Amino acid sequence: MRILHTMLRTGDLDRSIRFYTEVLGMQLLRRKDYPEGKFTLAFVGYGNEADSAVIELTYNWGVDRYELGTAYGHIALQVEDIHAACDRVRSLGGKVTREPGPMKHGTTNLAFVEDPDGYRIEFIQR
Repeated sequence: MRILHTMLRTGDLDRSIRFYTEVLGMQLLRRKDYPEGKFTLAFVGYGNEADSAVIELTYNWGVDRYELGTAYGHIALQVEDIHAACDRVRSLGGKVTREPGPMKHGTTNLAFVEDPDGYRIEFIQR
């Protein structure tokens, strides 16, 4: 077994695709409308779906906002330079919610950013 993807619901698919591709540097791997179900799926990631886990962005037509709830934690991404990654997010209009620094009770260097729908993404320094 292996992880295939994580699904996130989005209120504005184009805005989310721009964030994941332009701000986080992922590739749009595929996108498909499902008119009978009134939804669109877009898959983004750093590598081919056959070899890498990806993110499925789901847009339910006519729904522009979701309550994230208390169960969702975050998606973690490894970065080469955590300070440069946060600077890039900020320079492209993204939101850094925790500046780079060591994790509480540990030594891992991490930071947090949010996507346009409020989903938290953790950067972990390589």
